[in-house]
Amino acid sequence: MARNDGENGLTRPVFETPTRLLIVVAPFYRAIADRLVDGARAAIEAAGAAHEIVEVPGALEIPTAIGLARGSGQFDGFVALGCVIRGETTHYETVCNDSSRGLAVLGLQGACIGNGILTVETVAQAEVRADPAGMNKGGGAADAALHLIAIARRFAPPRRAPAESGVRIAGDLAPGDRA
Repeated sequence: MARNDGENGLTRPVFETPTRLLIVVAPFYRAIADRLVDGARAAIEAAGAAHEIVEVPGALEIPTAIGLARGSGQFDGFVALGCVIRGETTHYETVCNDSSRGLAVLGLQGACIGNGILTVETVAQAEVRADPAGMNKGGGAADAALHLIAIARRFAPPRRAPAESGVRIAGDLAPGDRA
């Protein structure tokens, strides 16, 4: 896979602490989806991060799957992958708009998501965007998620030592009391 760093002008982040991503893929167009996943895997592994993959029926289910996985606390970020090709009906607009809106809402809630759901007119356009030797948008989406994880860690509130609960058990001495 070609490195996506040159496309966006950013250097891929390197993490000092373990980093885990979940790739959520809708494999409706299996050949395209597999190439996107290959690109995402390569970018994640190049950053020294780990990943898991889960498949969902279609692009509309990707935000729901990410929302459910986010609640588990097991992942630092997410990569959304799939392909929507325009057909003869308005279903294309619904799938494109609603999957994108769902990911945007999750992102505004703090989820670190790279959106690699292709929205194209033809299979040929999808093939160009999934080409491992070219602009592979799976790798680009993984890079975006990795950058967001780095930003989230940078701006995370500092961890504080646990405060005393203020609860005393019968027989405990308060600070300054003598036995």
